[in-house]
Amino acid sequence: MKYSSIPLAQSVVQHCKAKGIKNIVISPGSRNAPLIIGFTEDDFFKCFSIVDERSAAFFALGIAQQLRQPVAIVCTSGSALLNYYPAIAEAFYSDIPLVVLSADRPTYKIDVGDGQTIRQDNVFHRHIGYSANLKQDVVHATDSIEKYAPHLISEGNIELTKKKVQAYNDTELNKALNTALNTGLPVHVNIPFEEPLYNTLNETILSSDIRNEDIETIDALKEIEKFAEIWNASTRKMVLVGVNDPNSVAQEFLDVLGNDPSVIVLTETTSNIHHPNFFNSIDSIVAPIEKSNTKEELFSKLQPEVLLTFGGLIVSKKIKAFLRQYRPKHHYHIDRVKAYDTFFSLSHHLKIDVTLFFEIFSKGIKNIKSDYFSYWHTIKQQYELKRAAYIAQIPFSDMLAFYIIHKNIPINNQLQLANSSTIRYTQLFDLNPSLHVFCNRGTSGIDGSTSTAIGAAFYVENPTLLITGDLSFLYDSNGLWNNYIRPDFRIIVINNQGGGIFRILPGQEETTNFETYFETVQNGDLSHLCALYNLDYQEVNDADSLEFILQDFFSNSPSARLLEIKTPRILNNKILLGYFDFISYDF
Repeated sequence: MKYSSIPLAQSVVQHCKAKGIKNIVISPGSRNAPLIIGFTEDDFFKCFSIVDERSAAFFALGIAQQLRQPVAIVCTSGSALLNYYPAIAEAFYSDIPLVVLSADRPTYKIDVGDGQTIRQDNVFHRHIGYSANLKQDVVHATDSIEKYAPHLISEGNIELTKKKVQAYNDTELNKALNTALNTGLPVHVNIPFEEPLYNTLNETILSSDIRNEDIETIDALKEIEKFAEIWNASTRKMVLVGVNDPNSVAQEFLDVLGNDPSVIVLTETTSNIHHPNFFNSIDSIVAPIEKSNTKEELFSKLQPEVLLTFGGLIVSKKIKAFLRQYRPKHHYHIDRVKAYDTFFSLSHHLKIDVTLFFEIFSKGIKNIKSDYFSYWHTIKQQYELKRAAYIAQIPFSDMLAFYIIHKNIPINNQLQLANSSTIRYTQLFDLNPSLHVFCNRGTSGIDGSTSTAIGAAFYVENPTLLITGDLSFLYDSNGLWNNYIRPDFRIIVINNQGGGIFRILPGQEETTNFETYFETVQNGDLSHLCALYNLDYQEVNDADSLEFILQDFFSNSPSARLLEIKTPRILNNKILLGYFDFISYDF
């Protein structure tokens, strides 16, 4: 086994190993050579090689999303680091523990015109759990330090400085990695190396000071007891669940909520919780009220006295607008680390694990008489019938394509969704409860969906399906540029020749400017990308062909498959907007 001759590189590797950070996604470079040597020479680590840093970071995010463990990304100096930023922001808002290990030039070579050099320290400071800026070794390349930066050597004493530097770096590495482990937030460790970079040793020359720290826990028992009293005294309780890991809440607790006549539970596709009495198409409830002549009265009926939320960010703009206008008296959010005041009514943040909360909470609550659930459940049954009738009469379009896709996805698959139209169409339909659903909702960007899905698929036992739009897919086409795509990986691209979502947003008009700068009409041939990356390619543009192809699309194959579904660009928005008109009802 070989080790980098640079003590700092050895220290970083030792800390990662001691903290159990096994998965290392590496982008090639020279300045990060000491780290590449350290990680790839040790069989403890599973190393991945991905050239494009933006794709590499999202790939790592996908792995961390599934394992709920920190994953390290390693890059060289300069602009390489900046390409991590989209994934870092996503990880920050989605509580996914990425560990950024960026190699850097020595401090005395910053801003002096040295090549591939930028100001790397604290570069993510607004979107990071912790930034550690390590100090350069003085026992490596000592001649360069004495020549260019003698002030780095304390009192001219190399041994004294060595001990100080090692103690400082150990402290910072412990802080950074413990933050990732305990909070689920991304962290950044910036690591300066001086040349030579490729020298190795046959044994390590140091022993790092490794320290573990547990996150502070707050006794929430009294707060839960107080909340239970408020809950039991209220006849209109709403539970709203955002992005949530599959199997994170025991079904017995969900059943308690689902069978309470004073509770309505609103879920999203990414909530990954299920019960026959839950409301899983929020916009299908809210949109018809918006169109009603008595909407104020109806929204007042829907307005909860108590709002309980858990999970991550919410997709539905309509539920956010409603709860901001018709605020609950009490809003409690459950999360061990943070709580967003999304509806400007947050009264309490319960810093506790969701499962532990329900274990305590369920013992102190009782069902009370109320028609809150029964009234809205009747409305739900009405829109479900109307939705089925609408689907039966519409021509081939985005909406019909999504309906056909969702009813044909095999059970127990992992479903990865791109943002924009993809996640919003999916929100309208029922999904099989066996599916595990994910989407990068932290920043809701179209960048990185393919890379995330491929990373997420790597360790998952069952097959993965990515559903994406044409712009999202093309934007992240470098996500296919790696050797880690499983043969059971499936991609469905809804190609409406541009950003179809802009056609349903205010300001849409049939002009050249709109088509060029908003909708961004494109006519790319996806078959060429599939040929380049050895993906089986199929194309359909009508409902019957789609139904037929999906019968075999998910079967075993020697390589991954992509299905391109071409839909009518001009018609899609009219059908979607027509859906909300069609399901509007008389209350």
